[in-house]
Amino acid sequence: MPHPVRRFSPALDHILSHAQAIFQMRKKAPRVISCYVLRRQGRRRSCTNCLRESYGDSNMSRVKSTRDWSGLLLALAFLAIAAPSFAEVQTGDLITPANSDKVKELVSPGVYYKVVNGMSMKIAATERIEWPPPFMNATEKYSGQVRLSQDGRSLVGYVAGQPFPFFDVNDPQAANKIMWNNAFRPITSDDYDLRNYGCDSVYTNSGGTPRVIDHFQIGHYAGYALVGRTEVEPMPFDPDFKKTGRYWLFGLYPILEPQSLHGSGFIRWRYADPNRGDDSWSWTTGSRRIRRLNESILSSAVAPATGRSASMTTFDPDHYSGFNPKVEQYDYKFLGERTMLAPVNIANSPALQCKSDGGASACPENWQKRHVYLVEATPRAGHAGQALHGKTVVYIDNQMWFNPYVDSYDQSGHLWQNHIYWMTYRDRPVPDARVAIYPFKREFVVGAAATDVQTGAATMCYLPDRNSPERETWYINMGAVDREFFTTNAMVRAAQ
Repeated sequence: MPHPVRRFSPALDHILSHAQAIFQMRKKAPRVISCYVLRRQGRRRSCTNCLRESYGDSNMSRVKSTRDWSGLLLALAFLAIAAPSFAEVQTGDLITPANSDKVKELVSPGVYYKVVNGMSMKIAATERIEWPPPFMNATEKYSGQVRLSQDGRSLVGYVAGQPFPFFDVNDPQAANKIMWNNAFRPITSDDYDLRNYGCDSVYTNSGGTPRVIDHFQIGHYAGYALVGRTEVEPMPFDPDFKKTGRYWLFGLYPILEPQSLHGSGFIRWRYADPNRGDDSWSWTTGSRRIRRLNESILSSAVAPATGRSASMTTFDPDHYSGFNPKVEQYDYKFLGERTMLAPVNIANSPALQCKSDGGASACPENWQKRHVYLVEATPRAGHAGQALHGKTVVYIDNQMWFNPYVDSYDQSGHLWQNHIYWMTYRDRPVPDARVAIYPFKREFVVGAAATDVQTGAATMCYLPDRNSPERETWYINMGAVDREFFTTNAMVRAAQ
């Protein structure tokens, strides 16, 4: 008796036909994952043209390794049968807890927790995100001279722009190169000053109205880069770098609300030396003195809650502005690349307070399908070994090179924390800006949420604060701060 003919859906037939065509290509390992940098204005080669020159095939704009294609065929078949959500999500869809299964395979586990617990999404059309032209020009000029050190931990020859616009998916150091690209990214290359933003501490409450437990307002969240400068003199590096070896300076001060923390602040310095940890200091209102911080508390300083209680204020500088620890203190594993949803250009600034999850997120806001790299980061013993999280999975958009979200897991391997960053892409941080206006579009963070998924405790930040008289909030690469701002003396003066 003959076996019955297995008939697949039209979508699966389409996928398999494309996979079979790819199988016939020469098995040539790719040299490039991203050649975005080569698109010069007017005469800039497109990513597709760049790949055509490398491979002689204009259909190779999304190149992956051609090894083990039989495994790829099986994987594609499985995805087409078992994960119909990719085809079901369409532009214009509103995702709520009721239909959250549609996006389960398109977001991280931490983001899926947010959706199930009340965060809604509007599915928007995918847009192309361009880098600021000065950053792109610097990448073209300097990236060819950059390499990893012999042990793969640190950079050699870096000046400005993206260190590794070209990298091989089969390179054992691919994950390290992606994370160095994440460290030197186009969103803020020179300096930034975020003024008077606000954060609400809440508990996630599916279907519940927002109930703010604490409200925080911070005067400045600022940074200054000593290398990689592309828009503000001195360029491409500050001469102080040769004296001090500092990569960048960061300051968060003074806290304006609540009154019990008024005047408190925090300063951090990052060094190029792979064996030198960050220097950091805090000023607290109660003691009225400067305290030098132990580096071990900079990553996930609040332990996972037991379920009986939860801290509402997590001190976690390694997750300020995405995943941001010292690169050399972690081991990295490249997990692959996927089409996922990300809030890279939302409609509102400040982001909307979510009315359906207790105010623990921004919703409903626009989420687009994006091409995302996934990298697993594990603390290195003897370096970040005191970090309380066991591992972190970093999701990196391959055009804007920023983390739309990050998931951290505890030492037992259970999902612990989720961080989401809502972005907007335009030539000014808010529509009515009068000062912070640029001759090109750039990315701005307009909302950020940190959530303990084990307890539901969350901190949702609005940039600008919904009740702040400061409307423009973001001053990026405008010379708004200099090195003097990032001293303990300046922090103490601001607290007075």
